[in-house]
Amino acid sequence: MASLSDPLVQELLQGRYIAAFATRNGDGSIHMVAVWYFFDGASVYIGTSGRSRKARNARSNPNVSLMVDSRDVAASRGATLVGTAEMLTGSPARQWVALIHQKYLSEAARADAQVGPVFAAVDDVAIKIMPTEVISWDMHQVDRQFFGGAIEKNPAYLLPLEL
Repeated sequence: MASLSDPLVQELLQGRYIAAFATRNGDGSIHMVAVWYFFDGASVYIGTSGRSRKARNARSNPNVSLMVDSRDVAASRGATLVGTAEMLTGSPARQWVALIHQKYLSEAARADAQVGPVFAAVDDVAIKIMPTEVISWDMHQVDRQFFGGAIEKNPAYLLPLEL
């Protein structure tokens, strides 16, 4: 079991990656979607439309998960956060959404009247994820522990991913 203070977890949560956010649909199935996020050191924030399925699901069942991975076959590492969601609206939501947009959109994109204001209008709520469990993995550690470094010595063992 990892923690939010684990260096690998910190690197992934502070980095500019795409995360997979999972909520539970009313029928019990899982709804999973790619999201941008912002980490403040204790919680993770996601901007979205208040009418989106992820927002509706998080409102009705606050048990959620977020997975961030490096998406690099040669350095496969990642973290999953399990926790509870809180819906933020109004000024608090706008503040977190602005930080998310600053993380993922260039200043030019945010200033462009056809881009910045559209993102800001669509993402009218923020979902605050308060982690209760953190799980991480690092293929380099797995390779050393179980394969004696065979994958590091033979990088062609792992086939390239589609990007």
